[in-house]
Amino acid sequence: MQGCPGSRTQSFEKKDQEVTGDEAGRRPSELRQWPVQMHLVSPQAPYFEKADVLLAADCVPFAMADFHKDFLKGNALTIACPKLDSNQEIYVQKIAALIDEASINTLTVMIMQVPCCGGLLALAKDGIEKAERKIPLKVVVVSLQGEVLSEDWA
Repeated sequence: MQGCPGSRTQSFEKKDQEVTGDEAGRRPSELRQWPVQMHLVSPQAPYFEKADVLLAADCVPFAMADFHKDFLKGNALTIACPKLDSNQEIYVQKIAALIDEASINTLTVMIMQVPCCGGLLALAKDGIEKAERKIPLKVVVVSLQGEVLSEDWA
């Protein structure tokens, strides 16, 4: 198959002995605000003020079973897809506005290991570059099976 490796069809079959985890009980959602899609969020929204912001590629929460508990909790969220979203230049402006106008504390970008997801990190870096304030940037790369491959401050 030609094209983007991130579009290649794959199946992740789990054997009975591989299925682990405590599935007893329910956890509440850690989502603190709405909307979350980057095109719809406003940098002037009060929940972004002095917040730690998580910018996640659309596929990340579906790949990670404990996304809410391990990454979303305590953070303001926005999501985007660097492959499918149009008019992405507005994302750079919004990231710069989150930094300068909302005075966010940190930005964590979570991307999948596929090549096209690197575009989201590039957009975040462009937004940080355009901002007057400087903030820390953390990059988390997630495998197709939901494992954290790397987590580093950029």
